[in-house]
Amino acid sequence: MLRQQDVGHRIVVRRIVGIREGRPQFSDALGELVELSETHLTLATAQGQLRVPVAQVHRAKRVPPTRRPTAAAVVALERAADEAWPAPTRGRLGDWLLRSAEGWTGRANSALPIGDPDRPLAAAVDAVERWYAELGQPALINTPLPLAAPVGAELDARGWGTRPPVLVQTAPLPVLTSTSAGGLAGGRGNGRGDGVAGAAADEQGGGVVGGQGGAAADEQGGAAADEQGGAAADGQAGATGDGQGGATGDGQGGAIVELATAPSDEWLAIAAGRKGGLPDAAWHVLTAVDQVRFAHVYADGTLAAIGRGTVTGQGRWLGLSLIEVLPAARRQGFAGRVIHELATWGASAGATHAFLQVEQRNTAAVTLYQSLGLVTHHTYLTRVAPT
Repeated sequence: MLRQQDVGHRIVVRRIVGIREGRPQFSDALGELVELSETHLTLATAQGQLRVPVAQVHRAKRVPPTRRPTAAAVVALERAADEAWPAPTRGRLGDWLLRSAEGWTGRANSALPIGDPDRPLAAAVDAVERWYAELGQPALINTPLPLAAPVGAELDARGWGTRPPVLVQTAPLPVLTSTSAGGLAGGRGNGRGDGVAGAAADEQGGGVVGGQGGAAADEQGGAAADEQGGAAADGQAGATGDGQGGATGDGQGGAIVELATAPSDEWLAIAAGRKGGLPDAAWHVLTAVDQVRFAHVYADGTLAAIGRGTVTGQGRWLGLSLIEVLPAARRQGFAGRVIHELATWGASAGATHAFLQVEQRNTAAVTLYQSLGLVTHHTYLTRVAPT
């Protein structure tokens, strides 16, 4: 039978759906196990969520993950990530998105080539170059792989450069909100805690996500944390108050986590330090999302860590971004507290999965996220036009 460590993985369940002529009738269901209790298990299937009473389960076992997510799943997640990190200046080439935010972060200042640009590929790239030239900015294109591989080939032929690969990682929210997940990263037992917090993960500081490993969570997978390279969750983290923000505390030096609908001046100062300043466009990127929360972790009355969570993608995806712990406050589990509290808020807002982005070369952060149950959904490359 199934165990808690199977949550977040693909399973097949054979359940009893009726009795005919004194014999049980069975039906099989395949999907991602998102919840397991003493009485029920819940799967995310291609047809939606399915809740099965344990008493009806005849057999259940874990099955290998899909080798890669579908193209539709990558598109949906990339669009949710775009909604979570909205550029104030936007344009379109058919289905392609053009984005600018005064140069603040790569994701908000790059084209997203998913779908049909309504013109030949070479002409589409020419149009991208002209659009950014008119704004006085270098042309950047984010290429989700393998979906945008043809675009990448065209850019290779033109001599475009490539930034380090970014993994888009996802996880079901129950994995991030569960006690077991929180206990993996308190920063006390394993010594890793916030040691990787603040390490760059991708240039945008926003989550969703990018990454692609073969063990992708498939189109039902999701989870968010982004390039911030934050630390694992804290097993003592408590649930937030109501959906309008709240505060929780624990015994870790009196640390308190507050979720607010707007960032404080102190929060912005930490974000500015990480991102090299905050132009006017940054306020739009950070706040122009209907469902957004800004996490503040206070230790001894001082702001020690921050984070940002958004719910986008038709309410399905929690995006984690800008998770940052000040150097003096690391290895106390604060980044994990941020992830746990934002995940709890996201679940209360109706999200089912989270996503984040992390540079593939940030091995400490990647290892940490794996310990929390995050898996690579797909990868993207930021391509840079030659100067």
